[in-house]
Amino acid sequence: MRNFQLLFFCFPFLLMAQPDTDVHLFKLSTVNGSYSVSEGLNVSNNKGYDNQPSFYNDNILLFASTRNGQTDIAKYNIRDKKINYINSTPNGSEYSPLKITGQKAVSSIRLDKDGKQLLYRYDFNTGKDNILVEDLVIGYYVWLSKEELASFVLGDQSSLVISNIKNKTNKTLAKNIGRSLHKIPNSNLFSYINKNEDVWSINSMNPKTGESKKIINTLPQTEDMCWLIDGTILMPKGNTIYKFNPKTDTNWNVFKVFERGDLQNITRITTNAIGTLMALVSDVSPEQIVQEQVEAYNNRDLDAFMATYSDNVVINYFPEKIRYENKAKMRERFVNYFKTTPDLNCTIKNRMVLGNKVIDEEYILANGEYRSAVAIYEVNGGKITKVTFIKPENKEDPLPIVNKQLTAYNERKIDAFLQTYTKDVTLNTFPNTQTSKGLDPMRNTYGGMFDRIPDLNAEIVKRIAIGNTVIDKEKVTVNGNTFYAIAIYEVNNGLIDRVTFIQ
Repeated sequence: MRNFQLLFFCFPFLLMAQPDTDVHLFKLSTVNGSYSVSEGLNVSNNKGYDNQPSFYNDNILLFASTRNGQTDIAKYNIRDKKINYINSTPNGSEYSPLKITGQKAVSSIRLDKDGKQLLYRYDFNTGKDNILVEDLVIGYYVWLSKEELASFVLGDQSSLVISNIKNKTNKTLAKNIGRSLHKIPNSNLFSYINKNEDVWSINSMNPKTGESKKIINTLPQTEDMCWLIDGTILMPKGNTIYKFNPKTDTNWNVFKVFERGDLQNITRITTNAIGTLMALVSDVSPEQIVQEQVEAYNNRDLDAFMATYSDNVVINYFPEKIRYENKAKMRERFVNYFKTTPDLNCTIKNRMVLGNKVIDEEYILANGEYRSAVAIYEVNGGKITKVTFIKPENKEDPLPIVNKQLTAYNERKIDAFLQTYTKDVTLNTFPNTQTSKGLDPMRNTYGGMFDRIPDLNAEIVKRIAIGNTVIDKEKVTVNGNTFYAIAIYEVNNGLIDRVTFIQ
C-alpha cells in the first residue's frame, strides 16, 4: 500500500573531518533542443575528499583530490582516463582549482598547516606557484578576465569582492553571498547567490557598475549551480538536477533524476564551455558506507567501525525510541563487545536502498547464538547519523494480509482494500510522523486515487518479513510515471494497524 503523501568555515582544519566525496563525469548531448545525459563515470574513485571540479579545457578536468593526507590539484585526462597532479604542497592543501583566463596556469586556494589561506597561481606544466592575492581571505571565486576576478571573501559576513590582479585593487559590491560564482554565458555579467533574504536567490551582477538583478529564487537552501551555453541554469538537490532558462521558463523543471546510490546527495556541478560535458560531486553511496561498517564489525576493527558513524549518531528502536546517543557512548559499548566475542559475524540476508537510507536484514552470530535483526541506517555527509532497529514483536504471520491488501490496491477495489486494516489504523512518514488515522481518511484518499488513476500499480521489488512486520520496497506506477517507496507494515490480530512510509 502506497501513500503519495572563519576564518576557516569554508575548509575544515583537518582533512579527516571532510566528507568522503567523489567526482563524476558525464557527456551531454542535445536533440531538438532537449538534453540527454550519459551514464557517467566516477573519475576520482578515491577514498577521501575529492571535490570542486572545473574544466581546464574539453579534455582536462581539474579538481581538489585527497592523497597522502592532504588535497592537491588533480588533472583528469578525459581521453586517456588518467589522473595526474599539478602540484604537491608539503605544508598545505589546495582547493577550488580554476584555469586562469588566457594563461597556461591554474589558480587555487591554499590552506597552509599554519592556518594561512590565500589564492595562488600554479603553472600548469611545472606546478611552480606564486601568490595572486595577498590581502584577502578568499573562499570561492571566478575569473572574469585575464586580470579580474570576483570572490567570496571571508569575514564577519561573507563579501562579494572584485579584484584586479594587475592593479592590486579590491572593490566590495555585496554582502552575505553564497559560494557559487559563475560567468553568465554570452554576456559581461556574472551570477552570485544572494542570501540577504530568508529565501535565497540567484542574482546577476555587472562588475563595472555594481548593478544587481534577481534572476530566480534558488531551490530551498541550495546554492550550487552552473550555466549551460544556451543560458540555462542547472542546480542539483538530492539526486535530482533541475533546470531554469530565464528566457523561456517561469519556474524550475527537472533536468535529470539519478537512481544510482552514489548520486543521492549531489552538491557541486560544472559544465565545459560548449556544454558537452558535465561534472558532479556527490557523497559516496550510503550503501558503501553501511557495507564498510558491516565489514569492520565482522573484523572487530573498532576504529574502522566507529569511523563510519557521525559524532552525534542516534541509535533507536523503531519507530523512534532512543536507545543511546553519540559516538563516545557507542564506542564504550562496542570496545569490550569486540574483545570478548571472537565468533562475531553479521550476514546480510537482504538489503534495500532508497535515497540516504539502507535497510538491512541481518543474521548475527555472537557467542555461539544466532539472532535476526533489521536495521535502518540513515547516512548523511558520508557518515551514519542514525540507526533504527526493528525487533520482532510476535510470531504472527503478517504476509497473508499484506498480500491481500496489495492485490486489492492493484485491482483498485476500495472495500476489499480497507478490509485489510484495523479501524484505528495509522499512516505515518518515517520515523514517526502521523499523517492519517482511521478508515475514513483512507477511503477518501485511496478511493479517489482508485477512481482517477487507471494504471495505478505497485510491484514488490524487495521484501523483508520479521515477526509481525513486513518491509516492502515498492515500484509504484501512477499515470505513466514510476517512483520507488518503502512501506513498513505492522500486523496485529490478522489486520494491518500501522503503516510507515519511507520516500
